[in-house]
Amino acid sequence: MTLDDLSRAAGVSKSMLSEIERDKANPTIAVAWRLTNALGVKLDSLFAASKAPEAITVAGPHDIPTLHGHDAGYQLRVWGPIELAGHFEWYELTLKPGGALVSGAHEPGTREHLTVLQGTIDIEAAGTAQRLKSADTARYIADQPHAIRNAGKGEARALLVVIHG
Repeated sequence: MTLDDLSRAAGVSKSMLSEIERDKANPTIAVAWRLTNALGVKLDSLFAASKAPEAITVAGPHDIPTLHGHDAGYQLRVWGPIELAGHFEWYELTLKPGGALVSGAHEPGTREHLTVLQGTIDIEAAGTAQRLKSADTARYIADQPHAIRNAGKGEARALLVVIHG
C-alpha cells in the first residue's frame, strides 16, 4: 500500500503519516484506529489478546500501553479502554522540562480537557495560549492544530481527556 493509498483509506493526511513515521508525532488512539482499520488490522490486537468480558478486570502498570515521544520529551499512557478509541479517550501525560505534545487537528468537533497534576503547562489552541499550574483544568478545541508544553524547569504531569466530535 502506498502512502497515498493509506492516506485516502484512513482519512489521515500524508503529512501526519510522515510525521508519525519519522517519530515527529504520535497518533492519537483515534488516528491509530483509522490506520489499523485501513490496514485490515484490529486496533486491540496491537495491545492485548481478546477475551470474554469479566465482571471486573484489573490492568496492572505493564498492561497499560505507553507512547513515547523521545525527541519531543513526553510519555503518554493510554488509560482508556481500546474499544472507546475514536469516541472518548483518557491519558496520563508526562512532559520532561522543555517537552511538548504537539498535535495536528483531530476530527471536527473534538475537544480536549487537560488537568495539571504537577508542574506548569502551556496550552496552545485556536491561536491562543494559556498557562496552567497544578490543579488547573483547561478545556479547548482540538479540531485545529494544538500543543501542550511543559513551561517549568521540572517534570510536568497531567490527565488528558479527548472527546471526539
